Amino acid sequence: MTDLTEVTQDVETDAGPARITWRHADRPRLVLAVSHGAGGGIGARDLQALARVLPGQGVTVALVEQPWRVAGKKLAPAPKTLDLGWRGIWPALAEPGLPVVSGGRSAGARVACRTAVELGARAVLALSFPLHPPGKPEKSRADELLGSGVPTLVVQGGNDPFGRPEEFPKGAYELVEVPYGDHGFAVPKRAEITQEQALEIITDGVTRWTASLG
Repeated sequence: MTDLTEVTQDVETDAGPARITWRHADRPRLVLAVSHGAGGGIGARDLQALARVLPGQGVTVALVEQPWRVAGKKLAPAPKTLDLGWRGIWPALAEPGLPVVSGGRSAGARVACRTAVELGARAVLALSFPLHPPGKPEKSRADELLGSGVPTLVVQGGNDPFGRPEEFPKGAYELVEVPYGDHGFAVPKRAEITQEQALEIITDGVTRWTASLG
């Protein structure tokens, strides 16, 4: 049985101190590094579900808190500062010597896409990719997703106001839909699936995808 003991590591970056919470697999073949969005932390339901399940599948999970979050600020800084923090965290993520899947939810997914090739990521996991601001589909961020340059998996809620699955352009990425899910993958009580089933769709989809990466 995989030990889900958490190990916390503080990392200095040019954007300030960051923090990694590790959930180690017994015999890891990959590291999945995932960061939070612009308004939340690593306690997000999808990040916690992945941290519970993936270590048992040979994937060490690194939950990353960006410097602004560690500093106790409530609002994320500009994208360039987020990218700067992610670059500073990367050497610690790569230190185990395993391929690293760069990931995140919402704003964290954008960071992963923008920096994947530069940092040598094995792939990108984009959870709740914010394709556009709510109600403003003309302000598309599709170029970031399509430009990741590495194998990419998008996991998107069926009712995400930042971009429903049918709004996404065709491209060289895979997409898993979480029916009824909003931007935080919450599903309403009247939905035909439970909250637990919604999380299983996420963890099953990511497990299958990471297995395909080697």
